[in-house]
Amino acid sequence: MKFTESMKKTCQFRAVYSGGKSCADRFLVLYALKNETDKNKLGISVSRKVGKSVTRSRVTRLIREGYRLSEDLVTPGCDLVFVARSSAAGAAFEDIRSSVCTLMKRQRLLRL
Repeated sequence: MKFTESMKKTCQFRAVYSGGKSCADRFLVLYALKNETDKNKLGISVSRKVGKSVTRSRVTRLIREGYRLSEDLVTPGCDLVFVARSSAAGAAFEDIRSSVCTLMKRQRLLRL
């Protein structure tokens, strides 16, 4: 991903959870918070409720790829955390991709 860094620390996730706005659909929940830089930070959280490790890794890859394909349209300067719901385990790539795009549109993060 060209314009996006990964969130790795728990304190970064907590800051977005506590200070950001959230919206949700059937497969994902998106928390978004403005930051002071010109880069985006992406965090993906997939809990054990979603499935075993193979399933969780697959869902993580699907979310990351769905975000990567629309990365050029995202306004810079946001911290984003996607949280997978248990229904995401059986979802196809197009379902996850449309969910990612829909949630970012709801948060007004896409430049169209």
